[in-house]
Amino acid sequence: MNDFRLLMLSAMYENGGNVTHRFLDGHPELFVYPFESQLGTKLVNDYLSSMFPVKYRWPVFDLGGTAELDYQAIIDEEVKVRARTSHVSKFRHVAFDFSDNARRESYVRYVTAGGRSRAHNIASFFRATFDAWKDYRRSGDEAVYVGYSPIVIVDAKKILKDFPTAHILHVVRNPWSAYADTKKRAVPLSLAHYLLGWSVNQQHALFFQKLFPESVHVVRFEDVIADPSATLGKVCGQLSITSAPSLRTASWNGTELSEVYPWGTIRKATADANRATALELSAAERDEVRARAGHYLEIFDYQNFI
Repeated sequence: MNDFRLLMLSAMYENGGNVTHRFLDGHPELFVYPFESQLGTKLVNDYLSSMFPVKYRWPVFDLGGTAELDYQAIIDEEVKVRARTSHVSKFRHVAFDFSDNARRESYVRYVTAGGRSRAHNIASFFRATFDAWKDYRRSGDEAVYVGYSPIVIVDAKKILKDFPTAHILHVVRNPWSAYADTKKRAVPLSLAHYLLGWSVNQQHALFFQKLFPESVHVVRFEDVIADPSATLGKVCGQLSITSAPSLRTASWNGTELSEVYPWGTIRKATADANRATALELSAAERDEVRARAGHYLEIFDYQNFI
């Protein structure tokens, strides 16, 4: 376990987590998970369970079970759907030579050799993923595993308890653009519901950044898209890895993407597109977003965004 290095990305929905994930893709020192790493299990049950889907939470395992049952418990919907029923996956258009059965077998071998615990289960899951991903473009210099689970910042303390050397990168986006993109979903959250989740995410991010300043990092989506190399390069420095040229380009398995969609609803990761998205809201909606976001607008310097 001592040689397992982890960077977990977090962001409220439509806050640029997928965009940041794609900018990190292709970095020669990173094993970047292919889609959202939805590590949660149905055993997650706490005061936040009614607010956020359990698939995005840090998992809970029945350690009286077996390694096979632990593997099945991890929801990981996006990878499992792409691997097992690719014709219904939103990622069916990208090459992905991957066997979920092969990953399960590799996972069980790791867990059997190292013992069952939440930390070892998760480390084994990441390692087994890249064992089973046959067309993954390796540099040979990969040292850090990168996962992305929306809103997982709320579980930062649990993550760092399991992996004391891990880092967590939380991405925040102005709430007007974020809510406007959320409205494009098939079943969007109401404004009140969305802004409550957005605010809870930022509260946890700021709290844990203060509690774990060496491990928890917070960046604005606006800064990521303005200069991904500089913004994410600082994070790489904190991970003791290089700021690679690949940080300038959003990619899938090292291949440049013309748009980030369908990894998220954000299609064009530009400042102009971001502002235009915010302006899609009505005047009444903009005012209500401002009221509900409250003091976080000043903290993140969004008070004059629109």
